[in-house]
Amino acid sequence: MTKKERFGRILDWFQENDPAPKTELVYQTPFQLLVAVMLSAQCTDKRVNAVAPALFEAFPTPEALAEATFDEVYPYVKSVSYPNSKTAHLISAAKKIISDFGGEVPSRTDQLMTLPGVGRKTANVVTSVIWSEPVIAVDTHVFRVARRLGLSMGTTPLAVETDLEKGIPEGLRSRSHHWLLLHGRYICTARSPKCGKCQFAAWCPSKEDN
Repeated sequence: MTKKERFGRILDWFQENDPAPKTELVYQTPFQLLVAVMLSAQCTDKRVNAVAPALFEAFPTPEALAEATFDEVYPYVKSVSYPNSKTAHLISAAKKIISDFGGEVPSRTDQLMTLPGVGRKTANVVTSVIWSEPVIAVDTHVFRVARRLGLSMGTTPLAVETDLEKGIPEGLRSRSHHWLLLHGRYICTARSPKCGKCQFAAWCPSKEDN
């Protein structure tokens, strides 16, 4: 099976069986999604969704968060991973959104990456989810699944992102991030992958390794 055929089979299955995948993070505005994705770094969506509602109620806008002190924000995020750095980044990012982008979350990946605490993955998630930009956000799940399924042999997130963008048509990229992520979260898990439940197991090049 060629890589092109592999991409085709996987994308065809997802389009038929999960045509409208969505992020599991809870949000109502682009700013709230940005905050949620920043909090989700090396943390579960479940944990983020548990703490985010109170945080959003207290600081619903960039302006409100920019005016807050570290001690005011920290209690809301203390149960997520790396709460000290995330608290500082959230406040600094809110201030930069106001000073550099007129209080609006920027819609371009390169602009988002100028915000403190926002890397390429976070920026791609926001632009993909909010504006359906044809980008692939490569987190640990996407990285693992892409390599296991033979879609990429890249050894860095950027290399895997490049391979996925070559193999996935622009119109499917914003959904493909969710497809691969959710497959990695629930089926192709890091430990003890559920190969018996995997729809791609019959021709997965990594099945015998797991």
